[in-house]
Amino acid sequence: MQPLHARYPFLAAAREAVETAAVDLGEVVATDDAVTQRAVERVEHAITDGTVGEPHRRTRVELLSYPVARVLVSLVDTHVCTRKYAQAEAETAQERFSEEFAATTEFKSTSTERVSLDQLLAEFDLASAVTDADGGYWVEVGTYLDLAADQRGDRWRLVNRPLADGRVRIAADELHVLLKQAIRHRVAEGLPFQVPDPIADELVDEVERLNEVLAELDLTREIDTVVPELFPPCMQALLDQVQKGEHLEHHSRFAIAAFLTSIGMTTDEIVDLFNVNPGFGEEATRYQVDHIRGDTSPTEYSTPACSTMQSYGDCVNMDDLCEQISHPMAYYERKIDDADDEELEDWRDENSDDEAEA
Repeated sequence: MQPLHARYPFLAAAREAVETAAVDLGEVVATDDAVTQRAVERVEHAITDGTVGEPHRRTRVELLSYPVARVLVSLVDTHVCTRKYAQAEAETAQERFSEEFAATTEFKSTSTERVSLDQLLAEFDLASAVTDADGGYWVEVGTYLDLAADQRGDRWRLVNRPLADGRVRIAADELHVLLKQAIRHRVAEGLPFQVPDPIADELVDEVERLNEVLAELDLTREIDTVVPELFPPCMQALLDQVQKGEHLEHHSRFAIAAFLTSIGMTTDEIVDLFNVNPGFGEEATRYQVDHIRGDTSPTEYSTPACSTMQSYGDCVNMDDLCEQISHPMAYYERKIDDADDEELEDWRDENSDDEAEA
């Protein structure tokens, strides 16, 4: 088990090192408190601050905490925990390899204790998909679309990128972002999985602790996924009216606009969405959305609660889940948490694909 494996525990070489050492995960969680504690820290920090915490000074503890953390995420078994954990591992890895790439370039080091760009490209089968260019790289279109799918902003849209011979031109820092996404996919792959009962029994207290951390957080503002079919019935109905060009009362326009801002949509994206509605002038819509998100007002407005939606007559088509919650954001968060990753195709990604095909 090498320090490099501990810094990048998702590498195939790290997994092989653990297998070669014939580590029994059940024995580890039963007897090695340091590994278990570090694993809890990885997941807790991922939930609360988007990192995996400070690395343990002992290589073995740091490396083994990774598979135990994956066990904990599987036992917690909520989409928000899985998503935050995979993202935190990927963010941490990007910080580390970016620093190591820079150090290797500056000092011309050949130390095996640093990961190289070529190593990471080979690790994720990207060596043939990425080629050098003056001051940057060319990436195959298919690879680019896969790894850039979660990126926001016009610069990531395929129509705004230099394109030649089926390859997309990117800068070095953008390649780092794509590698981060490849790592996130690797970490999230297979999560959650079925944990044997003897291991699960050893981690009851740790799982309870993580569930308490999740319960204490206000996670609704962390949602940045737009999946209209998972919207609460009230918001689906309002969105349907918007897209049909029907007139909405002010309170209804406010409700749908506040909801869309709360789930991560930008003002431009909401304006584009409302563009089909003759009752939504661009200037008025942009002003209202900026006002709701606090850009042009001292207050950032939140989505109306279910009781408010009911009082204005906007609560329609209630289903069984509506009976259990008191806020449209809580409904949507529950739907997001319960959905499989395959179901979570962001509406904005679909539109981006359509633009690429056009």
